[in-house]
Amino acid sequence: MDTLLEISNVSFGYSKDALLFEDFSLTLKRGEVKAIVGESGAGKSTLFELILQNIQPFSGHISHARCSQVFQDPYSSFHPSFTLRNQIQDVASLDALEKVLKAVNLEHDLLLKLPHELSGGQLQRASIVRAMLMKPDLLLLDEPTSALDNVIQLEVMQSLMQNLGSMGVLLITHDMDLATWCADEVIVI
Repeated sequence: MDTLLEISNVSFGYSKDALLFEDFSLTLKRGEVKAIVGESGAGKSTLFELILQNIQPFSGHISHARCSQVFQDPYSSFHPSFTLRNQIQDVASLDALEKVLKAVNLEHDLLLKLPHELSGGQLQRASIVRAMLMKPDLLLLDEPTSALDNVIQLEVMQSLMQNLGSMGVLLITHDMDLATWCADEVIVI
């Protein structure tokens, strides 16, 4: 199996006196799901910022394959002035659009709207559609189902699990039940 994410002995904190991570290591391979679970402020989202190289660790090394991400707040994931379809086609091929829309239970007509015209749950599913259409090797999910009701949450996660042969998933969640249901390994920070 291909290694898609390698985090080796990473140390980081917003102050050298209070580290969020000290010699933290993690490996994720194609076909795997790993979940990061922890309280607010434990460093879960900071870990994604480190992976995406938006911030640099004090020490250690991070390497990853081609990735896409779904953020917790779908309203900050889309520009307010352009339709969702325009924003998706700017970064991804629409070849598998209908299949992915069906998998996340989202109607095609909603993509012709502006972000503020959708509910939080609809917009979050559009974020997942965009991330999936980018055909990543590594999918980073930061609380991807927190804005969804339980039935849609289950459908969306089942859809993501069906695509594991082609990618690996790193999931951040507060939901231990979700983490243990879908992840090969749960890491509590």
